[in-house]
Amino acid sequence: MELSKDKVEKLSHLVINVLFKRFENFPDDSIDNRNAPFHEAFLKAFSDKLHGKVVDIPFFISLSSWLHGLNTTLGQTFFEGAAHILSDGEKREYTSKKLGNLQISKDQKANINSIMTELSNSTREPNLIEENKILFMEDFSEKENANDFSCDVFIEDEDKIIAIELKSVKPNSGEMAGEKRKILEGKTALFENFPGKRINFYMGFPFDPTAEKSFGKDKDRFMGSIINCNKYFHDEEILLGDELWDFLSGTSNTMQQLINIINVIATTDFLDKYNFINDKLNRHSDKYKEYLKTWNLFSELELLKKDEIIKEKIKGNNRLTRIYNQQVFKKEKYNWDRYYALKELVE
Repeated sequence: MELSKDKVEKLSHLVINVLFKRFENFPDDSIDNRNAPFHEAFLKAFSDKLHGKVVDIPFFISLSSWLHGLNTTLGQTFFEGAAHILSDGEKREYTSKKLGNLQISKDQKANINSIMTELSNSTREPNLIEENKILFMEDFSEKENANDFSCDVFIEDEDKIIAIELKSVKPNSGEMAGEKRKILEGKTALFENFPGKRINFYMGFPFDPTAEKSFGKDKDRFMGSIINCNKYFHDEEILLGDELWDFLSGTSNTMQQLINIINVIATTDFLDKYNFINDKLNRHSDKYKEYLKTWNLFSELELLKKDEIIKEKIKGNNRLTRIYNQQVFKKEKYNWDRYYALKELVE
């Protein structure tokens, strides 16, 4: 099933946002990293492996830094943003500095500690149903603050709460125990604070790096590749690759559609197209309309179809004329203020 035009456009804006920022920071040369003596000294040990593949070591170091930035952007901006668009969810941070700590009972805290100890000692295997039975019980013992926790994706329906922690596909060694405790405390706190609603708390991984195909996955192999993942987590607590994206969208083939959106926008002439769209002198050319369609900019296409009506209505109005002449993009973001001001004229 195809994603809605609204979601496709929002995802396209997100892709443009990421690409624009990464183009701004791309190291066209090594001028900012011409002197990196420690890196170069260590890299000499790998000169045989780099031979024929890397010629300019300073540029290679700069590019490595840029790729690290891309990984960070994908994790903090793209994956999370796409998840919110697809699911109509949001980020929630139940911490002392944000929304405040939720509360759980002392008995629930003790049960969590017991589960963690038994998992750590391998006297218990991860079992989602059994763990939920232990934690999701009406409890009138003394309350205390749960530890800080956040939900990268928080979805509240009439009868349930869905929380997802989005993770790097290569988590740090030893991270699984901490993640398990956070999820146990988090879902217990949500159970206490959203009475009558089913609570589901997952770890989500955007793709499977162990898969042989781009959209493939092997959850058993993937979990086995992460230190102690199987020790602390049942596979029902993990959403992996297309399973995650389809779960978020409520439809099928979502990961493929998401990659397709990226592919049509992430081309070598991205900046040329961006600048062309942002030049108002191009608005009546066929190429302008073609670029809007390619980039799924349906809102701007809507304005373009009614351009003659808009121009007639802004005559003699300096404020609206100035808004009309604004650029379509303000750096990496679509100019929604301009869109809504002009849309009102033709509604």
